[in-house]
Amino acid sequence: MHAAVVVCPGSNSDRVMIVAFEDAGAKVSMVWHKDTELPAGVDVVGVPGGFSFGDYLRCGAIAANSPICRAVKSHAERGGYVLGICNGFQVLCETGLLPGTLLRNAKLKYICKAIDLKVETSESAYTSGYAEGDAITIPIAHHDGNFFADPDTLAALESDRRVAFRYVDNPNGSLNDIAGILSENRRVLGMMPHPERMADPVHGNTEGRVLFDSLIGSLQTA
Repeated sequence: MHAAVVVCPGSNSDRVMIVAFEDAGAKVSMVWHKDTELPAGVDVVGVPGGFSFGDYLRCGAIAANSPICRAVKSHAERGGYVLGICNGFQVLCETGLLPGTLLRNAKLKYICKAIDLKVETSESAYTSGYAEGDAITIPIAHHDGNFFADPDTLAALESDRRVAFRYVDNPNGSLNDIAGILSENRRVLGMMPHPERMADPVHGNTEGRVLFDSLIGSLQTA
């Protein structure tokens, strides 16, 4: 399996995402924001956390208009897999690959801590290694993680079971306690918590590694 990880000025979780993909068995290529194409044969694209372009304008807005993100969008529209974590989730919303937007945290403060999540569905390549209802602990590190969408979009996400993860104790004001969502074809996942930072025993637990193992394992058997 071949994964590509997008790197922009201000990305700071690209290398730990690379390690998580590699540990799950994927070959990984780094792609720069000015690249116009993804490497041949890429199965999944990772858009990592950080503060791309200094979070000017809106978080993820400049990165979403970079040349590589046009290629990422085309990849997703062809049915390819895309994983956006934290700033990557913001980027995917800005590209239109996922609905909604991420606003400033409700208390207007940056939050960096481990939090509890509930797995809402196992019906995706990303979450198939979990059981629905599982409680997992994954760290967050964001200032703009407050998920917002209009009522019709929220209703569609809920009725289609496209909420992948939900906060147990909502840290940022996200509507419906949403921590991560899936695209309509369930091949694009955006989430604010950082599973790649709970993917190695030295991190304290490996509950995040399940996501990467599930994804790469699903692609290998597809």
